Amino acid sequence: MNTTPIPKTKLVISYLVLRKAIGYLGIALPFILVFGNMLLNKPGIQSSISSYYYTPMRDVFVGTMCAIAVFMMSYKGYERKDGLAGVLACIFGVCVAFFPTTPDSDPTSRQKLVGYIHLISAALYFLTLAYFSLVLFTKTDKSKVCTRRKLQRNTVYKICGYSMLLSLCLIVVFALIPDKAKIEVKKLAPVFWLESVAIFAFGFSWFTKGEAILKD
Repeated sequence: MNTTPIPKTKLVISYLVLRKAIGYLGIALPFILVFGNMLLNKPGIQSSISSYYYTPMRDVFVGTMCAIAVFMMSYKGYERKDGLAGVLACIFGVCVAFFPTTPDSDPTSRQKLVGYIHLISAALYFLTLAYFSLVLFTKTDKSKVCTRRKLQRNTVYKICGYSMLLSLCLIVVFALIPDKAKIEVKKLAPVFWLESVAIFAFGFSWFTKGEAILKD
């Protein structure tokens, strides 16, 4: 049995690859869902990212969310609360995947209840992801000097984090608008685009954390 320890450099490289993988999945998800559904079903955009659960892309949506959730659970930061944030993101992500959003037409009372769980989980999920970008990723190891590249990455993390929060706030504002007043706006699928911005920001933040760009 080979007991030779794995070189530390390889562990670091593997960890960076893991972060990049999370970034790739986040950035690619909206595009894969839209174009996949166009090929397998019909042209057009669903009302939200989660609505693709009710299309032929359901397995892709659920599978991607679960993959991201597993990656998030494996995250380890400087402190214990960093790992806790990863576990929470994992739990909320799995809930988003397995408690589908309320269907757009003729939902049952059970589907509405499950939809509420989905909405709460999605909100907590995005808040946790924003916490990663704004708080955890901007930390600097006290034993190291904060480089110019690190400061630049911190700017990217903050832009991504605030983009997620702004998108979430705008989704809430849209949800509070009376149905009669948002009939025309709803045709433009604003929730889908806002969720896409939030997911893209999440992915780009992790993409940067994996040192795909602005590398020291």
